[in-house]
Amino acid sequence: MEISVSISYLHTMIRVTDLDETLRFFSLLGLEEVRRKESEKGRFTLVFLAAPGQEDVAEVELTYNWPPEDGSAPETYTGGRNFGHLAYAVDDIYGVCQRLMDAGVTINRPPRDGHMAFIRTPDNISIELLQKGGAREPREPWASMENTGVW
Repeated sequence: MEISVSISYLHTMIRVTDLDETLRFFSLLGLEEVRRKESEKGRFTLVFLAAPGQEDVAEVELTYNWPPEDGSAPETYTGGRNFGHLAYAVDDIYGVCQRLMDAGVTINRPPRDGHMAFIRTPDNISIELLQKGGAREPREPWASMENTGVW
């Protein structure tokens, strides 16, 4: 039985150590800031960039952690940690995660909140899945499922 799935590309995330310098670089390419989110609690800034007319179509998410993950002064990320993830919006996060799990895919960060999940490709590239239209009501088995590995 074939299951119809609606999915749309959202963004690619990269971690940056100097947000101002990175914004200057991408502006030279013609990308423009389309939105920004600051999180005091999470200690990060997210800046979304897109080419003119490409907002919500093909965006780059710059993630600036303050301080970087190791707690030291800003340095370059090692081990590929500067590339974060690909992100896709899905119509039914629970249905997509169940289909993936049934096919043997590990759900590294289950959609406990009804909004976000993370999986990894066979080459260990992180994929973020986001529920279209806002979070669904949390439900089992997802609500109590623990993280598996890293995401």
